[in-house]
Amino acid sequence: MPAADVPAAGEPAAGEPAAGEQPADGQSADEPARGLGEGSRTPAGSSPPSPSGRRSRRRRIVRGLLLAVALLTLPLLTAETALRINYTGDPAPGTRTRHQDALWLGHAWVDGRKTDEDVEALAARLRGTGIRDLYVHAGPLEHDGTLPRSAWPRARWLIGAVHRELPGVRVQAWLGDKLASEGPEGLRLERADTRAAVVTSARQILDAGFEGTHFDLEPLHSGDRDYLSLLDDLHTLTRTRHAVLSVAAHQIDPVPAFHSFWGTTTGHPKWWSQAYFGQVARRVDQIAVMSYDTMQPLQSLYGGYVAQQTSLALEVTPQSTDLLMGLPFYHENRFGHWAHAETVPAAVRGVRLGLSRTDADRARFGVALYVDFAATEDDWRAYEEDWVR
Repeated sequence: MPAADVPAAGEPAAGEPAAGEQPADGQSADEPARGLGEGSRTPAGSSPPSPSGRRSRRRRIVRGLLLAVALLTLPLLTAETALRINYTGDPAPGTRTRHQDALWLGHAWVDGRKTDEDVEALAARLRGTGIRDLYVHAGPLEHDGTLPRSAWPRARWLIGAVHRELPGVRVQAWLGDKLASEGPEGLRLERADTRAAVVTSARQILDAGFEGTHFDLEPLHSGDRDYLSLLDDLHTLTRTRHAVLSVAAHQIDPVPAFHSFWGTTTGHPKWWSQAYFGQVARRVDQIAVMSYDTMQPLQSLYGGYVAQQTSLALEVTPQSTDLLMGLPFYHENRFGHWAHAETVPAAVRGVRLGLSRTDADRARFGVALYVDFAATEDDWRAYEEDWVR
């Protein structure tokens, strides 16, 4: 209570009964308040908060929390709504395979587990589709950039068998490794001797008969100049050997600079800027976007996201570079990937919508199927019915 309102000595405070009088509830004013212990009495000259005051304070806190939640979720809801809208409409006629598609194959094809019968079955599956390239896992690279020959003992057999069963289909070596970009262990692109070793490994692969090298190095942060330097060196090699230089690429920022925000908040930038994607695309013959593991919870949102990614990639990929969009031929449920949302039909529809809106007549364009050993009949049927036919 402010000093100006303190009553004179011996006078009751305004609205209080005099000593010995009974208040309205029958309790003597000289008695301690019911329900309050000695330690609970308010300081002399002050009043306890009224119930209405406490309710008002709670309302202010709740309103503040709701406002904070709204400020955090509104951008997300806006972005998701945009993706849903992006999934609407009809793809343009003719936005189907241009016979530039690819398929990632597991390590079993070069380590002795597969036979001629397996190649014949694969050929029967792929005939009449749009598959032109096979990315056969021949790695991984060692952290110093070297590649043990023991990793691909049956490579020559596979290449010969594929050429026999599928004339015109190219067999590329899929090489990758974990980068030391977010931890102490992994391949370090900043080391010149490591990059030189990677080029030597690519040369060995081409000597074995592979028609190209497909690199998948992760996690690769947007703006990495050492990666661009490596691609320049690799392309010098592949051009002299008339071979293909292909890379798997991270997704593009769904909004500008999103990789910076995500990297600051999680330590894992995940996306590339659109400008950096273009820098990579100009240094290679073929670039395949890993357009899966998108964190989208619904098919419509995933399809809209793929449509957006397709458009963003088309805008900065040269006409001379093959651009492929990844299709999820696998089924997992974990953070970042929900099998019920990331489906082949949704991805194909998204690809066709993005292609229709951005460059419907792009010739050097296709899809890349990840991955053979996890694919189901439904995946293959959706690819053939929605994209090939």
